[in-house]
Amino acid sequence: MAAIGEIVRRTPTPEVLSRAQARAALMPDCLVEARRLANTVIAGWHGRRKRGIGENFWQFRPYVTGESLSRIDWRRSARDDHTYVRDREWEAAHTIWLWADLSPSMMYKSALGTVSKESRALVILLALAEILARSGERIGCPGVMEPVAARNAAERLATALSHSTLADDGLPRTEMIRGSSDIVLIGDFLDPPDAVMERLGPLARRGLRGHVVEVADPAEELFPYAGRTEFTDPESGQKLTAGRAETLKDDYSRAYQARRATLADGLRHLGWSFVAHRTDRLASEALVAVHMYLSGLPALRAAEAHR
Repeated sequence: MAAIGEIVRRTPTPEVLSRAQARAALMPDCLVEARRLANTVIAGWHGRRKRGIGENFWQFRPYVTGESLSRIDWRRSARDDHTYVRDREWEAAHTIWLWADLSPSMMYKSALGTVSKESRALVILLALAEILARSGERIGCPGVMEPVAARNAAERLATALSHSTLADDGLPRTEMIRGSSDIVLIGDFLDPPDAVMERLGPLARRGLRGHVVEVADPAEELFPYAGRTEFTDPESGQKLTAGRAETLKDDYSRAYQARRATLADGLRHLGWSFVAHRTDRLASEALVAVHMYLSGLPALRAAEAHR
């Protein structure tokens, strides 16, 4: 009976299959836009380099007592009164897991948004995969694609997502992730912050370095509704009818911003980064911000590099 139950749980429902087909139809345009975006912003980036044992020169830095004398660059040191070490770049590929929330709430697009939240999340996801793959990183997607180190990682990821029929509950399964890695989570994160942190906390304790991108439609922030308005929950189908929607705006805005602030504060306590992004803004803004955190760059330097 347990085996039968497992089969039932893994069999995609008609709704899940329909969502997968819609996502597959969306994927080619998202991949084209992601590549355009990657080509636009990659010129100002220089990879996620760090000190290590590779062959490529990275930088000179002052010698520290206790280091091997064989690492001293005597020619550079002869130019002034200081002793310098020649650092090389770490060449071992790093594993970065990329995930986007593809649950029904991500399909939302208001008249104020340029694209749906799902479309924007996929573009950011695939653009990250494109750029990180060019830097030699290993790219994976929890439950969808095992990590690969390949120049066409973005295309592979798009194909894997097009064929995925996994039901999405708003956060990924991560039992397949081993060792120290980075994980980038892109979604709307509209669940209560406590519930989100309950899922993310164990990942941080396992050593994962996390980066969360909250994608929001401008209407979700601005609440531009007035008069009689019917609101529908895309996850549960529940409806709420407001006779004068404008009277709800202040309370809604306070609750919405409090949820975001609580989530951001909880993530900071885990040592994770948080980026809030709206679909009426340029996708490159979120892309640069995430890359900043992945690279360990200060905000000012990242902004200057992008310009």
